[in-house]
Amino acid sequence: MLVSDFHFDLPEELIAQQPPAVRGSSRMLAVDRATGALADRQFTDLPSLLQRGDLLVMNDSRVLPARLFATRAGLTTQHNSPAPSGHIEVLLVEHLSNAEGHNEWRALVKPAKKVQPAETLRFDETLSAQVIAAGEFGERTLRFNLAGTAFYEGLDRIGHLPLPPYIHRDKAAPNTSEDRERYQTVFARERGSAAAPTAGLHFTPEVLEALRARGVELATITLHVGLGTFQPVRVDRTEDIRLHAEPYTLSEATACAINRATREGRRIVAVGTTTTRTLEHIARITPAGENVAAHSGSTSLFLSPGLNDRFLLVAGLLTNFHLPQSTLLMLVSAFLGDAHSEESDWGRQAALRAYAHAVAERYRFFSYGDCMLIT
Repeated sequence: MLVSDFHFDLPEELIAQQPPAVRGSSRMLAVDRATGALADRQFTDLPSLLQRGDLLVMNDSRVLPARLFATRAGLTTQHNSPAPSGHIEVLLVEHLSNAEGHNEWRALVKPAKKVQPAETLRFDETLSAQVIAAGEFGERTLRFNLAGTAFYEGLDRIGHLPLPPYIHRDKAAPNTSEDRERYQTVFARERGSAAAPTAGLHFTPEVLEALRARGVELATITLHVGLGTFQPVRVDRTEDIRLHAEPYTLSEATACAINRATREGRRIVAVGTTTTRTLEHIARITPAGENVAAHSGSTSLFLSPGLNDRFLLVAGLLTNFHLPQSTLLMLVSAFLGDAHSEESDWGRQAALRAYAHAVAERYRFFSYGDCMLIT
């Protein structure tokens, strides 16, 4: 398939710039996976739309204040302000394991041409980093002078949450106090993501409690959202798409919950595409007939119609509305089409019909927008 096959027209005014006034008050488009039938609902209807015994799996990764502003060593302009000319914007996207114990990160840097290996970036009086490698499309590897608690305290002090570029904020104030609360899920625990797992932003403690009362089992995995979220698709054919690997952890408790649900024939419902990719990757690396086991690893799994389009664990998906021609829309299309293997293009067409309905009904799109439930 062509990437352009996943295009749809989206009026700019439907791109949500702010979260809903009350967390959990979003609209939700319910999609029947078997028929493609659509129903306009509210997110708070979720407990009534799931079945007793369903296992709902959420991504508990916490977004880092990973957007930083630096000056190149030797320059005397004020540190850590996005406004003055000559400053360098840095987005931390992945922590790199290092045998020597150095605190190294893969980052996106702009303007990238000014920042070359061996250069030092200064973020404030205590935090700095040396550029140790350069990659394509503005990628740089940075080695920081601080590590551990001191490093994360520095991020908390001077960093900004990395809101997506389609959410517009004043350059002098990249986040609002509302962003700092609402661009995290209420169940976020493990810090490490460069973007929020946005399907989880709708949940409130009250909805979680209503799910438990319904008899829905809750579990978490951790996948730290990284570089792939910020890099546009740069190829024409879906078979040429390669995703960056992102680290994940499957706990013993969640592995046991997955094995019980599978053994008992209960549905596994994923909250978000990050959770879906993680679960489906785990299913693919687990030998046939064996239980999944607790472990940590990384995944670059790409799910799209005609490519890795069989879903082995996930039977339901809660997800936000995604960008045109994005790998996330391709995943949704593959999930819708999984029950229609005899009709190769059914899933893509069903996804685009659902998106056309969402546009016509004025749903809000992307990170702070509304959601859809596919079961």
